[in-house]
Amino acid sequence: MSLEEGLGLRALFALRGSRAAPPEVVIVGIDRRSWETLGLPENPERWPRSLHSRLTDGLARAGAAVIAFDIIFEEPRFVEEDRLFADAMARAGTVVLCESLHRQLISIAGKDGAPSGEITVERLIVPAAQLAESALGLGPFPLPKVPVTVSRYWTFKTEAGSSPTLPIVAFQVYSRGFYGDLIGLIEEQVPEVSGKLPEDAPALVKSGRIERQVSQIRDLFERYPDLGERIRRELSNRDHSALPTPRGKMLASLVRMYESPDSPYLNFYGPPRTITTLSYVDVLRASDRKDAHLGGYDLRGKAVFVGVSDPHPEQKDGFHTVFSDSGGVDISGVEIAATAFGNLLEDSPVKPLPARFHLVLVLIWGLFLGFLNRVSSTAVSLAGALAVGAMYLIVAVYQFKAAALWCPVVAPLLIQMPLALFGGLLWRYLEAVKERRNIRKALGFYLPDHVVARVAKDLTELQKSSQVIYGTCLCTDAEHYTTLAEQLDPKDLADLMNRYFETVFDPVRRHGGIISNVVADSMLALWVTAGPVPLVREQACSAALEISSATRAFNALSAYPLPTRVGVHSGDIILGALGALDHFEYRPIGDIVNTATRIEGLNKYLGTGVLISEEMVGEGFLTRELGAFLLAGKAKPLVIHELLCRDGVPSEDLRELRGSFGQALAAFRRRAWSEAEEAFAAIVARHGGDGPSAFYAALCRAYQTVPPQEPWDGAVRAGGK
Repeated sequence: MSLEEGLGLRALFALRGSRAAPPEVVIVGIDRRSWETLGLPENPERWPRSLHSRLTDGLARAGAAVIAFDIIFEEPRFVEEDRLFADAMARAGTVVLCESLHRQLISIAGKDGAPSGEITVERLIVPAAQLAESALGLGPFPLPKVPVTVSRYWTFKTEAGSSPTLPIVAFQVYSRGFYGDLIGLIEEQVPEVSGKLPEDAPALVKSGRIERQVSQIRDLFERYPDLGERIRRELSNRDHSALPTPRGKMLASLVRMYESPDSPYLNFYGPPRTITTLSYVDVLRASDRKDAHLGGYDLRGKAVFVGVSDPHPEQKDGFHTVFSDSGGVDISGVEIAATAFGNLLEDSPVKPLPARFHLVLVLIWGLFLGFLNRVSSTAVSLAGALAVGAMYLIVAVYQFKAAALWCPVVAPLLIQMPLALFGGLLWRYLEAVKERRNIRKALGFYLPDHVVARVAKDLTELQKSSQVIYGTCLCTDAEHYTTLAEQLDPKDLADLMNRYFETVFDPVRRHGGIISNVVADSMLALWVTAGPVPLVREQACSAALEISSATRAFNALSAYPLPTRVGVHSGDIILGALGALDHFEYRPIGDIVNTATRIEGLNKYLGTGVLISEEMVGEGFLTRELGAFLLAGKAKPLVIHELLCRDGVPSEDLRELRGSFGQALAAFRRRAWSEAEEAFAAIVARHGGDGPSAFYAALCRAYQTVPPQEPWDGAVRAGGK
């Protein structure tokens, strides 16, 4: 963008040339002829303020809608001179004065009192009190004092408390006749601000300095980012003519001003004095003659900016812009302020192409040039590139001239076109890269990303990738799959299982897990870390609950339901490539994986949906301990819990079930078989066939006939996988 601004924007202005400045904007320039004729110093801040008083009276009589002084009146001068100027401003009721902006470095002390750094603070310095009180509004107009090209201006100076700048305040004064309409539209869209702002122009003037109200309105547009768009829609609904009315145009410009960025680009009208500029001494003499037309210039309803405007190389208030000439003549600060005002009036600032469109345009242009060079000979592609480049430049200049839309020209024409000769080679390279990317993407369906990255560099890394990690394993299994596999056509079965796995995979993906492998109707998902992490435990449990909920919803809509059981366990596993010769699979290996599948299978005996090991129990979830189980093929019992729900949502019935089951389980562990059986049977009757209670009730009846072998540690043997 720096390159585009430094070269491209300058080129577009040069190719566009000058354009007509709005006739509503006039500059009264303090030039060499004025100070030499009046016998005054070059610095207007040292001029007698009675001169500005006479000028203000004359401009007011001529009907100027707003008078903006781009002159600093920071210090009081002679009392009588200041009084005359203040009285003239009060009589005019349309004067806006310029504030100065002082930048100050403030040292920051650390805890030990020693300096730890500096911050820059910008302070607004208002004009002398008597003058400030008589002005209708105040606003700074800071511009850089270093030799850089000025291409932007500030609308609201964020570093100075979002203070509106001189052009903004002047434009609100100029358009004060439409202020009441604007407030009405704002209050329609944001009723809560009704009555908090002056309701019409007289109330606005009476409220004090106008910049305070401007800041409040700006805050509303920042607080409600879509407010401007809502107001424009309302204006469009009200104005059904082919062209907007003058009122609609002015309101649209006001809305654009308040929602504009802090630093928009200036749409310059041309070289110095393209905007109508009158000499200060000529206007002053016409004012002294009580000439209402000021020597033939009609200033009724116009915005008048007063400041230094001297078209000479040794000018004191010049700023380098795209229209600075080779002789050293720059545009003055007051003309830049007037340009900013004109842009606001016409709603015509330079509008850079939005960043995403900018990038897309450059990308498409580059691809087009590459394609052109891929399919054509060098001579044909060069001629074609020059032809389409000329067309592109014509369109860019037309858009800039017609709509002030700034399209990139440096990158497409000065960078991409020379590179286009290498487009054929680049195209082939990109094809190779695309193939490699597709292969990596395909591998990504079966391997984790970090393994894919290593394998892409060295295939032998696949066999070296095994490592011992802490893993959380989540296993699922669907009931009735074997029956469905016999009943359904293979294609229908595949479609059903694809929809089913989409339902099961989604919670795992959203909660940070990876799908390790899928066999028939079963899935194994993993969360891998360096050690036990509460967040991972929470993610796995959340995924388990959501899988249970999602599959219930899936089954409710499917002609072939697949009730799903879930088991979760965690511990150390080996994760890596498993296989030999030319076939490997990347999967976890170890007791933890086997145990997770056994826990999932235990659901069949207990009539449950989601079971977890005690290692997975943590805060945030409601669980029910189901006892210790000696799973198939295991030597040590494992305490199993049923994962019921999140801790904040259980019903009273669920809490009562959990408590009653705990009491019954305690009786079971005391070997009070009859008492435990009655307690479990009561739970089954009260809670509509609770699976674990039914399982234990049957087990208690069996133990009353054939007690468990001694020594008995309370663990229940699970019959199968």
